[in-house]
Order: sequence, then C-alpha cells, then structure tokens
Amino acid sequence: MVDKSALDSLRIERADEPARDNRRLWFGGALALLLLVIAAVWLARPARATVRVANATAVAAQSRGTVLNASGYVTARRQATVSSKFTARVSEVFVEEGMHVAAGQVLARLDASMPSAALRLSQAEVSAAQSALEETRVRIEEARLEMQRASNLAEQQIQSKADLDRARAQLNALQARLVAQNDSLQVARRQAELRRQDVDDMVIRAPFEGIVVSKNAQPGEMISPISAGGGFTRTGICTVVDMSSLEIEVDVNEAYINRVRPQQPVEAVLDAYPDWRIPAHVITVVPTADRQKATVRVRIAFDVKDPRILPDMGVKVSFIEPSETAAAAAAVEVPKSALRRDGQTDVVLVVGAGGKIERRAVRVATTEGERVRLAAGVAAGERVIVEGPAELRDGDTVKVAEEAKS
Repeated sequence: MVDKSALDSLRIERADEPARDNRRLWFGGALALLLLVIAAVWLARPARATVRVANATAVAAQSRGTVLNASGYVTARRQATVSSKFTARVSEVFVEEGMHVAAGQVLARLDASMPSAALRLSQAEVSAAQSALEETRVRIEEARLEMQRASNLAEQQIQSKADLDRARAQLNALQARLVAQNDSLQVARRQAELRRQDVDDMVIRAPFEGIVVSKNAQPGEMISPISAGGGFTRTGICTVVDMSSLEIEVDVNEAYINRVRPQQPVEAVLDAYPDWRIPAHVITVVPTADRQKATVRVRIAFDVKDPRILPDMGVKVSFIEPSETAAAAAAVEVPKSALRRDGQTDVVLVVGAGGKIERRAVRVATTEGERVRLAAGVAAGERVIVEGPAELRDGDTVKVAEEAKS
C-alpha cells in the first residue's frame, strides 16, 4: 500500500507562477508604451523648413570722391520714326507700343493697288518689247537671204547693182532697229524693276532691332514722308528705339569741364529710382560749347544695361575721381532678398554647419539694384538665406533646397 504522505511530498507547488507571469506582462506593456511615446514624439517634431541660399561675395570698396555733379536725360543713340517713301493709305499695322521687333520685321502694309497696276503695265511693256525684238530678228534673217540672192544675180549681171545696194541697206536698217529694240527692252526691264521696288516699298519694315515706343498711324489713315501742312496725313507708322544704345547726355558748365575726361567713372541715379546707383563712364566730351548757356555736352555710357532704364528719363550724375591715398576696404555683397528687418536693425540669416540658422545683425553700406553691399556682419563665402519662411528664428534647423546664383 502506497504511503499517501510520501506522495504529497512529491507534489510541485505552482503558487508563484501567476505572480511571475504578471510581472512579465507588466514589463512588456511598459516597454510598448515607452516605444509608442517615443514614436509619437518623433512624429510630432517640427519639420525642417526648406530654404534657398546664396553665397556672400567679397568686393573691394575703394574710397572715391565726387568732383562734379550734373543732371541730364537718358537718350537713345539709335532711334527712328519709320515712315514710307510714298504717300499712300495704310492697310495694316502689326505693331503696338512696347513690342520688340527684329531688323527687317514687317511693321505695316500700305495700299499697293496703284503700284501693282503700274508693275503689271511695265511687265506688259517688257513682253511687247521682247516680241518686237523677235520679229526684227526674223526680218533680219529674211533680209540677209534677200541680199545674198541680189548679190548672186548681180554677179551674173541679171540684176542691177542698185537692187543689191537696196537689199544691203535694208539689212543694215533692220540690224540697227534690232540694236534699238534691244536697248528699249533693257529700259522696259529696268522700268519694271522700279515698279516692283515701288510695290515692295508698300511694306514697311523695321530698320533695326529695337522696341516700339509709339504707334503713330492706324489702318485707313494716309501716310506721307513729308508733312501735309496741318492735314490729317501721318508722317510715320511708329517710332523704334534700340535700347542697347541708351546713354546719358548732360550739360556741364564750361567753367568745370576741366574736371571731366573720357573713360572717367560716373555714378548715375535715375529720378525714378533714387536708391539705385548705376555705374557708368564718360564716352566723350562733345568738342563744342553752347554760347547761350555756357555749357558743354558730355556723353555718358551705362556700364550695366537694365530694362528699367527708359529713354528721356531724368538722371543725375556724379563724376568720380578715385582717391590715390585711400586704402581698399573689405566688404561683401549679398542679394537684396537676403536682407531682413528686425525692428530698427538690418539682419541676415546665415546657414551654418548642419543647416543651423544664425541670426546676424549687419551694417548696409550701399544698395545697387538687386545687390546689397555690407560693411560688417557677414564674411565672404558664408551662405545667407534669400528665400524661406518669414517665421525662421535663430537656432532653427533648415534644409537647403537650392543655392541661388550670387
């Protein structure tokens, strides 16, 4: 018989197993909760803003002194009011103000009915002259045969010598007529060429590449190369200006003309853009003076062409003489779009290593067009933000999408 007490001693107690399983479940749940919190924080982090940057470029700022100030106007060296060679009615006009035209481009067409009719008449005269010429050639061949027969008969004393002389004279007369008719044919052809040129002149073309600044005629109006004396006849189709030939003309008092020399640097400021300083230089001093105004005209060329510069704009110029004793000062230039205002302070945002933003207070020296020259605050080669969100702050991290051309 088995002892029951011995069997009870062999039983395994499992009372601690549920407690151990509970601890494992609690630890796993806490770990999962921690991972969820980390994931939520990671997903909720602010995304890095995307910006465009440009490099600050070093420039040499040399001290320069203004020796003379003057005022004048922007003028075009190449400008033409396009007209016609003849008085005619305008049929079509293909241009408007502000349109860019190429050299030889059709600007307008005139009524060419009369010149076309004259051309057809001249062509008919050419055809008639050619027909008469062919007829004379045939008659010359006939006269040559007639003279040959008369010569043979005269040698045989069957026909008189007078008949031979008449046949020879007839041949010579026809040959002379052939020469005259050939000359008439050449004249008719030249006349037809003139009439064809008259038809071509009914098409008005641009004499050079430029911009149309005024449209002076409409379809149906009469146009003439000369003034009609108070009538309604136009003297031009449009005015074309070659914008690449724009320059400045100023009148300088003759008492100060000794301060101006060719190739001298000039700083120009348009009345329309008082904050824009345009580099320029003297082309020439016109070698004559105006006795009424006691001035001498000076022509000045722009160093930089810009579509904002328009003919007849008012401009003020400063003739500059570089200082021989001034030392070159270091400065940098950045795009104007990189400059921001923080209260009364000019600042730029510099992108450092890792895309971290650093706010820099700067001192603006000059502004020239879309470029700003900084006297302090940014070093050459540093990247400044030219396009990005307005809410960017010092210490933010950004992503550089594109580097703008500096």
